[in-house]
Amino acid sequence: MARNTQVSADHNAPPVTRTLAEFVVNHPSQGWSDAVEHEAHRTFLNWLGCAVGAAHHESTQAALAAVQMLEPAQQATLAGLGERVDMASAALINGISSHTFDFDDTHLKTIIHPAGPVASAVMALAEHLGSSGREVIDALVLGIDVACRVGNCLYPDHYDRGWHITGTTGMLGASMACARLLKLDVHQTQMALGLAASQPIGLREQFGTMTKPFHPGGAARAGLMSALMASKGFTSSPKALEAPRGFAQVVSTKFDWSEIDSELGKRFEISFNTYKPFACGIVIHPSIDACVQLKNKGIKPEQIERLDLRVHSLVLELTGKKEPQDGLQGKFSVYHSCAAGLTFGRAGEEEYDDALVNRADMQALRRKINAIVDDSIDEAAADLTAHLTDGTSHHIRVDHAIGSMENPMTDELLMGKFHALSDAVLGESQTQALIDQCWTLGKAPNLKALLALCVPKK
Repeated sequence: MARNTQVSADHNAPPVTRTLAEFVVNHPSQGWSDAVEHEAHRTFLNWLGCAVGAAHHESTQAALAAVQMLEPAQQATLAGLGERVDMASAALINGISSHTFDFDDTHLKTIIHPAGPVASAVMALAEHLGSSGREVIDALVLGIDVACRVGNCLYPDHYDRGWHITGTTGMLGASMACARLLKLDVHQTQMALGLAASQPIGLREQFGTMTKPFHPGGAARAGLMSALMASKGFTSSPKALEAPRGFAQVVSTKFDWSEIDSELGKRFEISFNTYKPFACGIVIHPSIDACVQLKNKGIKPEQIERLDLRVHSLVLELTGKKEPQDGLQGKFSVYHSCAAGLTFGRAGEEEYDDALVNRADMQALRRKINAIVDDSIDEAAADLTAHLTDGTSHHIRVDHAIGSMENPMTDELLMGKFHALSDAVLGESQTQALIDQCWTLGKAPNLKALLALCVPKK
């Protein structure tokens, strides 16, 4: 039977693969504002805290056990662990651990968690190369810019089709960050980007399982390998992003090329990075914020008769699990997350413990929450009305949750989050020393001091 090969395609797309390669190669070191420079250090600090914090999680340990079956060379450090593995495996495992708690950075325009794939690849390669801290920060900023600009080009259609955009654009950013560290020329960098474009990683079906954090880890490994292969002469299409059967037009029905090259080198997407105060999907954060505010008013769970929560439809599409069975599922349950916020006044990793998710009082409180779809409410907002057993009610509206661009986490809050994640792994004093290293990374001659602090003392 004859096949219909007609597709709706843009045959006149600009050469964005080449444009991005030239940008990554030629943009000057620290060629941005002090604000961008500071955000890069905040991004690295937040990523490392998340990676250390989940070092002993069962998903990280399972991945490490699998990697060790390959008998890898000891080239790179695993954050929060004593073991060393090859570069590609370190990128994979650090990427997994940094996303396991769902506590990492978020580029809100696209819902990309950019540091997971990019920083994981950068740190593994930089350790092996002996790169300076300055080179690491440069690679991080440029790699994140590529990942998020491609994300801007495709979002939301690409995400709506079921792709996990952190993984699918993350391998592009990771490849460009590693190309910068390797000092590849424009042709080699273009080949690395093309090779990475053939490795989109991540399906939204996997949310709530260990495979979701595999996506940024797999993207980090794919990006690193793409750059290494290109450095040795491996070739790819020079139009891998924009061609009619290239990455963008295959994985999305929307491709706005202007999002890739508009203000390139002048506006940096890392400037729009945000950091999570709650260890769960970003769309739940306004609802948790409202419940924390309710607790701060003195309202206790036993006083609740019913909670009416009005949210955008995306919130329930992504996090509508009414009866989560474990902590990973709890991170995708607006019901459990709200119950945690009201009960504890927070929703950190401890509030997504398997046992806590299945505790009788949490189950009972979840069943009192009535989540209502209201698309007149923004995706980043929530409207909560608490009906109490005494007949009174309390109304709270959250338009800008803590951790948003309008209400960002301060440096002090980020450091507190790092301590909460890392103290149990490294100890308080070592954690503080590691935080100090993160803030001065751009001036470090290499990563040796920082990496030494990533390993628990025996």
